[in-house]
Amino acid sequence: MHSFVKKIKNSRYTKIVYKMVFFLLAKLPAKKNTIVFESFSGKQYSDNPRAIYEYMRTQGIRYTMYWSADKRHINKFVGRDLNYIKRFSIKWLFIMARSKYWVINSRLPLWIPKPKHTVYLQTWHGTPLKKLGVDIGEVHMPGTSTVKYRENFEKASKKWDFLISPNAYSTDIFKQAFNFNKKLIETGYPRNDYLINNNNEEKINELKKNLDIPLNKKILLYAPTWRDNNYYSVGKYKFQMKLDINKLKKELDDEFVLILRMHYLVAEDIDISNFDGFVYNLSDYEDIRDLYLISDTLITDYSSVFFDYAILKRPIIFFVYDLEEYRDTLRGFYFDFENRAPGKLTKTTDGIIEQINNIQSGSYPLPNNYNEFYSMFCMLEDGYASKRVIERVFDDIYEK
Repeated sequence: MHSFVKKIKNSRYTKIVYKMVFFLLAKLPAKKNTIVFESFSGKQYSDNPRAIYEYMRTQGIRYTMYWSADKRHINKFVGRDLNYIKRFSIKWLFIMARSKYWVINSRLPLWIPKPKHTVYLQTWHGTPLKKLGVDIGEVHMPGTSTVKYRENFEKASKKWDFLISPNAYSTDIFKQAFNFNKKLIETGYPRNDYLINNNNEEKINELKKNLDIPLNKKILLYAPTWRDNNYYSVGKYKFQMKLDINKLKKELDDEFVLILRMHYLVAEDIDISNFDGFVYNLSDYEDIRDLYLISDTLITDYSSVFFDYAILKRPIIFFVYDLEEYRDTLRGFYFDFENRAPGKLTKTTDGIIEQINNIQSGSYPLPNNYNEFYSMFCMLEDGYASKRVIERVFDDIYEK
């Protein structure tokens, strides 16, 4: 019975009916004091939408604000004093169709039409290293082709009224990759206000205590991206752990703990039962911003997380075991990653351990290009990006 109901919900005809209902509801009078926020398809209370929402709350802005929440991840919204609605529910349809503003950080399903009265703020969710949108030379994702993927991306971006850019570099790429010609605002990322305003020992220790991480241990954060061609199904990606956690534990257990933060598209449930006290799998933790703050060193690959982490001016190690394949076949890069990455590259766990030991001994200075990298990608991150976005997008918000 459950599978039958699921099949009905996911059918093409159900989507057609939803689209028709949404279209009709959008004809009703708009609720001009309503905003809907959504992060990563309703899976998280996080990222740029969260930062904008929280800034609005501190300013006492009298708008009715809702969070769109995937029912499978509803636990992340319960008990938080959040006004949340289940994504695709009847209530969600009514509210989304009549809202004045949408604040969203990833693409909505194409079947959702944008009402004429709605202002759609697309915040996006990262500075691009890997090719995006129509710039991807060959798409390897399931359920689509290169031509169809590009067409769908352009259809999605045409609905956006505003798009946030964290820096001039991203501005140029977003215009091209998203084929976006409406209002692109170069403000810095609202989500990074938190890093600027909370980078202190008191806050870091508070977060460690809440996560039950020993205060005397240093923290390694492993946050890799997903691989387009390694998947179970559409939107569910495999991840093969190439990091030798056994070796890391043997070499570093006395002084370090390792936090795993998988990409939200990765479906793996990584077994860490043999690494109790050393490994913390916080892939489902609500917002990576806290994990940035408490970590002493970031280990990543081609994920855009390193652009944000660079704000903290802490060591970054790039574990790029499949560099050639990812660069030349899967995605391609917008700049010379090997020479401009703000940290050292390695293809082995031994290389990671060597670099960590260098950091510990004080023989790991920030790379020579770090200041140049910071100037290019992080200079707008001053703790006031949320304020700038609100002043540019919500032109009537202070008149309420």
